[in-house]
Amino acid sequence: MVAEETRRIITVSQLNEYIKAVIEGQPVLRSLFVKGEISNFTNHYKTGHFYFTLKDENSLIRCIMFKGFAEKLKFVPENGMKIILHGKVSAYPKDGQYQLYADNMEPDGIGALYIAYEQLKAKLEKEGLFNPIHKKPLPKIPKRVGIITSPTGAAIRDIINILGRRFPYAEGVLYPALVQGDGAPAQLIAGMKYFNSANNVDVIIIGRGGGSIEDLWAFNDEGLAREVFASKIPVISAVGHETDFTICDFVADRRAPTPSAAAELAVPETMELKQKILNIIGRMDMLIMHNIENNRQRLNELSGKRVLNTPDYIVDDRRFQLMNLDARMENGMKYSLSLKKELFARYTSKLEALNPMSVISRGYSAVFTDEGRLIKSVDQVEVGDRLNFKTVDGTVSAEVKGKIKNG
Repeated sequence: MVAEETRRIITVSQLNEYIKAVIEGQPVLRSLFVKGEISNFTNHYKTGHFYFTLKDENSLIRCIMFKGFAEKLKFVPENGMKIILHGKVSAYPKDGQYQLYADNMEPDGIGALYIAYEQLKAKLEKEGLFNPIHKKPLPKIPKRVGIITSPTGAAIRDIINILGRRFPYAEGVLYPALVQGDGAPAQLIAGMKYFNSANNVDVIIIGRGGGSIEDLWAFNDEGLAREVFASKIPVISAVGHETDFTICDFVADRRAPTPSAAAELAVPETMELKQKILNIIGRMDMLIMHNIENNRQRLNELSGKRVLNTPDYIVDDRRFQLMNLDARMENGMKYSLSLKKELFARYTSKLEALNPMSVISRGYSAVFTDEGRLIKSVDQVEVGDRLNFKTVDGTVSAEVKGKIKNG
């Protein structure tokens, strides 16, 4: 066994630090490109760092991209994406693992801008920003047209020329803005905000001439897309040439293939509009004449009515109606009176049957006290009382001398 004084003993930390120094001392490992497929991707939102594994069919290596580099990427890495990564190899002494520290990456075989474009397009489409239900109609006859573009490019000249030729009554209002470069999205957004806050135009054209995807990239900005979607004023997007499509095109209320086509969409053509107005006037004249003719025919029909030609006819007709009503009322009254007479006779017959005088007339008499009270029982009188006997032809007065009660 080696003697204690001849052995060199180091700690784990010292070993890992040594390995780290060895790795970082290799020039080839300080700056290299590595191709592989992303897996186990984690976007650490709190720190902004990316953690992932880069692998091929036989091996894998752990990777990290710090926030400062991650923010510069034009796309968001995803699992399964094949990339070419640039960075350096180093070791992390705490756990003894070596890994790739990435400072840039790009898709393998397809551009980073294209990936970013497709990712943002899918995101906004999922949120409904492209849905036709949100598209606002363009005004038929705008008085003012807002234009957001470069004041020196060909696009503004084309738009102004088309507006002046097609519909010189509409005023073009330019908001000058960069249309490419890092500062372009902010200026384009500022133009949208200005026109919407001032509310001084009827429609907005935003765009520029053609170019590469890098030249048109400002119109793929997410902030600009959301500003166009939120616009209260209809927006026509005119970015690039006919084959160029940007996110702004999908969000806008109308997409024009070129700036010139946008101007044609924004305003009507003067002669065409004049012809439409003449057609409307012609149709109105025709409808008015048709209405007059119908009313004239109606008047002729009414003027031929007997009531207008011979007024006595309507008087005689109404007189005859009154006579009929009078006869009906007289018959109704006679019938009602007859019913009441019959009813009166029945009630009279009943009352007559109950009249005590009718009984007296048949040979009977009725006995009353001096007070006029009818005597029905011997118990109602006493000896000495004065009574009155009512007969058919008069009254007999008598005094009670005695009384005999039956039974």
